[in-house]
Amino acid sequence: MALWIFVVFLVSLAFAIPITMSMVMGALTPLVLSGTGSIQQLIANSFSGSDTTPILAVPLFILGGVLMAEGGISRRLFNFFAYFVGNLTGGLPCAVILTCLFYGAISGSGPATTAAVGSMTIPFLVDMGYDKTWSAGMVATAGGLGVIIPPSIPFVLYSLATGVSTGSLFLAGVLPGILIGFFMMAYAIVYCKRKGEDKERIKEKVTELRSKGFLKLFKESFWALLSPVVVLGGIYSGVVTPTEAACISVFYSLFVSLLIYKSFTVKEIIPFLKNAVKTYAPLCFVLAFAIAFGRVLALAKAPVLIENFILNNFSSSISVLTGIVVIFLLLGMVMDTGPAIVILSPILLPAVQSMGVNPVHFGVIMVCCLSIGLATPPFGLDLFVAGTLSDLPPMKVAGKAMPFIYAFGIALFIVTYIPWFSLVLL
Repeated sequence: MALWIFVVFLVSLAFAIPITMSMVMGALTPLVLSGTGSIQQLIANSFSGSDTTPILAVPLFILGGVLMAEGGISRRLFNFFAYFVGNLTGGLPCAVILTCLFYGAISGSGPATTAAVGSMTIPFLVDMGYDKTWSAGMVATAGGLGVIIPPSIPFVLYSLATGVSTGSLFLAGVLPGILIGFFMMAYAIVYCKRKGEDKERIKEKVTELRSKGFLKLFKESFWALLSPVVVLGGIYSGVVTPTEAACISVFYSLFVSLLIYKSFTVKEIIPFLKNAVKTYAPLCFVLAFAIAFGRVLALAKAPVLIENFILNNFSSSISVLTGIVVIFLLLGMVMDTGPAIVILSPILLPAVQSMGVNPVHFGVIMVCCLSIGLATPPFGLDLFVAGTLSDLPPMKVAGKAMPFIYAFGIALFIVTYIPWFSLVLL
């Protein structure tokens, strides 16, 4: 029965049926084939699975990211990093990647990071003489850091699906996110050395930025730099839960944007709320039915079957992780991060735990693999965001994103096989 559920689900996806309906069709398979279960049970599981406090963190982090993007926080972060590294070889691209790292600690979302940072930095990089397609590819890949650096919406979903501590997952994502960013910056520097840069134009711009003086720049950037400290500091100190921290991020972004930077007015907030709802509403339905779909698979004993298969066919945790990484990388190309995590994590976690893999480490591997999918064709969401911002076809952006994805993959290899990077801060 578990196999039939998966077959119906995958065939539905192959026929371009929306993922929500594909999960509903898969969940109804036992009812059709054997008469077990009911539509009422499916609806009840969908509502009960979504009726949890941790899931509130998802729309709140989305709203906080929208408000901070509109409040100009990404621009101030970029100016701060460009001040220090702008004159170095590959300095401005590195400043973009650093901005994505820092902004990921605010938004928790890959597409939100790509949109907020890319809308400002892609035109700027083109004006500085960098190739437009290359710039878009870099931002599309670096945007994936938004789901690894805490607070991360996928980590919240993994915690919701498996019961693993959200705070532990947030801590575990810090070093892998920094490591991935480091490898991406290393490639950007090599690229700029090989292709060359318009040093005169870059120097002129950085000189203009530095003419303000460090103190004035720091004063302008202070509240933007403080935002992840406020959000993450509350979580790690134990003062607030991740859900409460998500609420704080909304009020903090409102406070900074309305009273400090004065980048928008109270009247303009309603459209931002609408944008956040439009972003979360489809995800809300997907998550609801993904939870129901996962429960049907659990009743069909899919986790037990997979655990037995892994124990009987793999001799070490390294071989198991290798196979799972390949599967996740392929899934990331065709499946959205949220549903993949909610459906697969409770099924696979018991099996990898039986092989001695730490559940927090497994969560980091899963999120890192799926975050690469945000920038890989054919359905990488960050590619479409970056393509829209740069007025380029997503597949053209994907071609220039590939070297950054390779750099991402090297870091993923290290994170996968050296658990220390995920667990040392716990």
